Amino acid sequence: MQTIHINRAEEMYDHPPIALAVGFFDGIHLGHLTVISKMIEVAEVNKLKKAVMTFDPHPSVVLNPEKKRTDYLTPLNEKRRIFEKLGVDYLFIVPFTSKFAAMSEKDFIRDYLTDNHVKEVIAGFDFTYGKYGKGNMLKLAEDRDGFNVTTVSKKALNDEKVSTTEIRRMLMDGEVEEANAQLGRPYKISGLVVQGEKRGRTIGFPTANVMPDEDYVMPKLGVYAVTLKQLSTGETFKGVCNIGYKPTFHDPSKSAVSIEVHIFDFHDSIYGERVEVFWHEFLRPEQKFSGIDALIAQINQDKVKAEQILRDMEL
Repeated sequence: MQTIHINRAEEMYDHPPIALAVGFFDGIHLGHLTVISKMIEVAEVNKLKKAVMTFDPHPSVVLNPEKKRTDYLTPLNEKRRIFEKLGVDYLFIVPFTSKFAAMSEKDFIRDYLTDNHVKEVIAGFDFTYGKYGKGNMLKLAEDRDGFNVTTVSKKALNDEKVSTTEIRRMLMDGEVEEANAQLGRPYKISGLVVQGEKRGRTIGFPTANVMPDEDYVMPKLGVYAVTLKQLSTGETFKGVCNIGYKPTFHDPSKSAVSIEVHIFDFHDSIYGERVEVFWHEFLRPEQKFSGIDALIAQINQDKVKAEQILRDMEL
């Protein structure tokens, strides 16, 4: 897959005719996957290259600074990895700046679609473009110039609209299973295993301290059943994870959030390894214990429960 970062629209134009899925696509959830699948279908029928156009940062950074979104379900590099696995040929990343936000609808159509060798545009029903977001899919179909337009309708799961906003809420409320259902896969955070305090080792529960490598949405603080994939070997392991401030040992007001995974029956050192943490089920909120013995007893209970949850999961 060729990734093209756009500073000027002309930088996109050196490629064959394309079918283009366009949107922000944070999460690449079931609704987004429907758009991408439709784009791939249309591209194959019309013998076009498969392309996706997305934006960075989230439009709210420019358009709604009071509610700006700077953390993501799928940060840019994660998004890129998923699109490549889906078989996309070209990924266009357009900087969402004040200048871009002020672009007229017709200029957007000309510069980013018509002149960009786009023959088919595929987007969700709620996609908007142009100054003040006045352009919508109905208007795009009316104003199209050299391309066809396909609108993908709302995707629902159990009568509930699949949406990035709802998935974010679910994760932050600890509703991981519900979020995973809308994503169509377990939520994932990628990062680097770094040196921690090594306190877990002293109480019999060594942990991998994972530092996220991008600005991911963090799930609700607490304890989870997780799996961890070591990217250098491709191996996946089951474990229990605490995300939080470790209040038994730290003042939350003076500490940073950490992600610490205790991997079951694992004794290797993996400092410096890149890993992916997959979140499967919320076990309990983070809490402060009266002492080490109470903490150890609770960790043992957490481990047993996580083992039960993950027992039949194929790795």
